[in-house]
Amino acid sequence: MTTEKTTITIQTSIKAAIEKVWQLWSNPADITKWSTPSPDWHTTKAENDLRTGGKFLSRMEAKDGSFGFDFSGVYDQVKTHQQMDYTLDDGRKVQITFAVQGSETTITQTFEPEAENPIEMQREGWQAILNNFKQYAEAQKG
Repeated sequence: MTTEKTTITIQTSIKAAIEKVWQLWSNPADITKWSTPSPDWHTTKAENDLRTGGKFLSRMEAKDGSFGFDFSGVYDQVKTHQQMDYTLDDGRKVQITFAVQGSETTITQTFEPEAENPIEMQREGWQAILNNFKQYAEAQKG
């Protein structure tokens, strides 16, 4: 009997230096600007203690006020400009890697899906947030 869990992997490449990508990904003021799957959602607050054992929280809400939830957990491992591993409050594991390829930074996220929604819906939602980050990061100057 195996105990291996299902995982979903998504990825994007951003035309920006790793230092900038890391900063925009982890700074709470920036997180509230990009961490949303669609225009009818927004992240109303973000907290991020980016260190092994540190906690993070993002509050996502539908703009019409119909629904909202906290996305939160604890970092299991943080390697600056390389990797963030964390455990969500519901026990699911997430790994994010950052890799430099020429003038681009590739972000790869692998996560364990929750049981309530179809896997493809979760993949699309997480990928939409990642695509939103790419758009936000590439629009930042400097």
